[in-house]
Amino acid sequence: MNIDWAALASVFGVSLVSTVALVGLFTLGILGLAKQVPTAQGGGGPHAAARVGAYACFALCAAAVAYGIYLIVV
Repeated sequence: MNIDWAALASVFGVSLVSTVALVGLFTLGILGLAKQVPTAQGGGGPHAAARVGAYACFALCAAAVAYGIYLIVV
């Protein structure tokens, strides 16, 4: 049995980078939703730009997961 170590290292590297990128993107989405803007009533919610950015991060995460599933199936 012959193992192609270069291909194995390549798969490991791509998996590591993509995992870190996806987790980082998801974390940015959560941070965007956690930003609080004080209101006159004393409560707060996410700023509109932060909310849109967070939804964009979540959409990119979903697209990356969908692309990964596409690669597995096809």
